[in-house]
Amino acid sequence: MTTRLNPYLSFDGDARRAMEFYRDVFGGELRLNTFGEFGLADTPHADKIMHGMLESPSGLMLMGADNPPGMEYEPPGGMSVSLSGDNESDLRGCWEKLSDGGSVSVPLEKQMWGDVFGMCTDRFGVPWLVNISTQD
Repeated sequence: MTTRLNPYLSFDGDARRAMEFYRDVFGGELRLNTFGEFGLADTPHADKIMHGMLESPSGLMLMGADNPPGMEYEPPGGMSVSLSGDNESDLRGCWEKLSDGGSVSVPLEKQMWGDVFGMCTDRFGVPWLVNISTQD
């Protein structure tokens, strides 16, 4: 089996909505498992997501879950999820969806190094970097 490095995002009770949003952004197959499916059926967390996994047709993998019972939620800090490549139309489409309802800290535009780059935080508080490589 191939080793992968992929983001695993934590959410404060809205993992289902977030992961469904990312499926709308990236496409692909989304699998969601609840705490109730794994022994916490009679608890307030029964319908919360214990593990979610999205695999896009292009091979992107994104995982996420609600914080488990008893664990305090901490918003993302000191990290961003980065998308990069040379497929301008796909990456611009992802940017438009990710930034919609969120906040843009660096507009998606040509940068001093020649690529098109932007930074945003989506509506679920996840920071994103998008870099579109330019062909010279």
